[in-house]
Amino acid sequence: MTTILDPTDERVPVTRQLSPRTGEITGTVALLDISKPRGNVLLDRLEALLSERLPGIRIERYAKPTFTKPAPDALRAEIYEKSDFLIEALAD
Repeated sequence: MTTILDPTDERVPVTRQLSPRTGEITGTVALLDISKPRGNVLLDRLEALLSERLPGIRIERYAKPTFTKPAPDALRAEIYEKSDFLIEALAD
Protein backbone atom coordinates (compact mmCIF):
# COMPACT_ATOMS: atom_id res chain seq x y z
CA MET A 1 0.00 0.00 0.00
CA THR A 2 1.29 3.47 -0.87
CA THR A 3 0.49 6.54 1.20
CA ILE A 4 0.36 9.87 -0.57
CA LEU A 5 0.95 12.93 1.62
CA ASP A 6 -0.89 16.05 0.51
CA PRO A 7 -0.02 19.39 2.16
CA THR A 8 -3.44 20.90 1.43
CA ASP A 9 -6.36 21.25 3.84
CA GLU A 10 -7.07 17.84 5.40
CA ARG A 11 -10.50 18.70 6.78
CA VAL A 12 -11.93 17.67 3.42
CA PRO A 13 -9.69 14.80 2.24
CA VAL A 14 -9.29 14.31 -1.48
CA THR A 15 -9.12 10.79 -2.83
CA ARG A 16 -6.46 10.29 -5.47
CA GLN A 17 -5.30 7.26 -7.38
CA LEU A 18 -1.77 6.54 -8.48
CA SER A 19 -1.02 6.68 -12.18
CA PRO A 20 -0.26 3.30 -13.76
CA ARG A 21 3.33 2.22 -13.18
CA THR A 22 5.59 -0.02 -15.23
CA GLY A 23 7.30 -1.31 -12.10
CA GLU A 24 10.65 0.03 -13.28
CA ILE A 25 12.29 3.44 -13.23
CA THR A 26 14.95 4.15 -15.84
CA GLY A 27 16.32 7.28 -17.42
CA THR A 28 17.60 10.53 -16.01
CA VAL A 29 16.44 12.06 -12.74
CA ALA A 30 17.05 15.79 -12.31
CA LEU A 31 17.61 16.98 -8.75
CA LEU A 32 16.90 20.70 -8.53
CA ASP A 33 18.24 22.67 -5.59
CA ILE A 34 16.12 25.81 -5.30
CA SER A 35 18.95 27.45 -3.30
CA LYS A 36 17.32 27.48 0.12
CA PRO A 37 19.63 26.68 3.04
CA ARG A 38 20.39 22.95 3.45
CA GLY A 39 18.60 21.98 0.23
CA ASN A 40 21.90 20.56 -0.98
CA VAL A 41 22.10 18.37 2.14
CA LEU A 42 18.69 16.90 1.35
CA LEU A 43 19.63 16.33 -2.29
CA ASP A 44 22.96 14.72 -1.35
CA ARG A 45 21.13 12.16 0.79
CA LEU A 46 18.42 11.65 -1.81
CA GLU A 47 21.01 11.13 -4.53
CA ALA A 48 22.77 8.49 -2.43
CA LEU A 49 19.50 6.65 -1.74
CA LEU A 50 18.32 6.78 -5.35
CA SER A 51 21.69 5.58 -6.66
CA GLU A 52 21.63 2.67 -4.22
CA ARG A 53 18.03 1.61 -4.87
CA LEU A 54 17.75 2.41 -8.58
CA PRO A 55 21.05 1.54 -10.26
CA GLY A 56 19.46 1.92 -13.73
CA ILE A 57 19.03 5.69 -13.44
CA ARG A 58 21.36 8.59 -14.15
CA ILE A 59 21.23 11.58 -11.81
CA GLU A 60 21.88 15.18 -12.88
CA ARG A 61 22.11 18.05 -10.41
CA TYR A 62 20.83 21.56 -11.07
CA ALA A 63 20.46 24.70 -8.96
CA LYS A 64 18.36 27.83 -9.23
CA PRO A 65 20.26 31.11 -8.77
CA THR A 66 17.84 32.12 -5.99
CA PHE A 67 14.79 30.66 -4.28
CA THR A 68 12.98 34.00 -4.47
CA LYS A 69 12.31 33.80 -8.22
CA PRO A 70 11.21 31.11 -10.67
CA ALA A 71 13.94 29.12 -12.40
CA PRO A 72 15.29 30.92 -15.47
CA ASP A 73 13.82 29.81 -18.79
CA ALA A 74 17.17 28.42 -19.97
CA LEU A 75 17.51 26.24 -16.85
CA ARG A 76 13.95 24.94 -17.18
CA ALA A 77 14.53 24.16 -20.86
CA GLU A 78 17.75 22.29 -20.08
CA ILE A 79 16.10 20.19 -17.37
CA TYR A 80 13.15 19.44 -19.66
CA GLU A 81 15.42 18.43 -22.53
CA LYS A 82 17.81 16.25 -20.54
CA SER A 83 15.59 14.66 -17.86
CA ASP A 84 12.80 12.14 -17.50
CA PHE A 85 11.99 12.99 -13.87
CA LEU A 86 12.44 16.04 -11.64
CA ILE A 87 12.73 16.32 -7.87
CA GLU A 88 12.99 19.77 -6.23
CA ALA A 89 14.60 20.26 -2.81
CA LEU A 90 12.88 22.57 -0.38
CA ALA A 91 14.71 22.87 2.91
CA ASP A 92 15.66 25.30 5.68
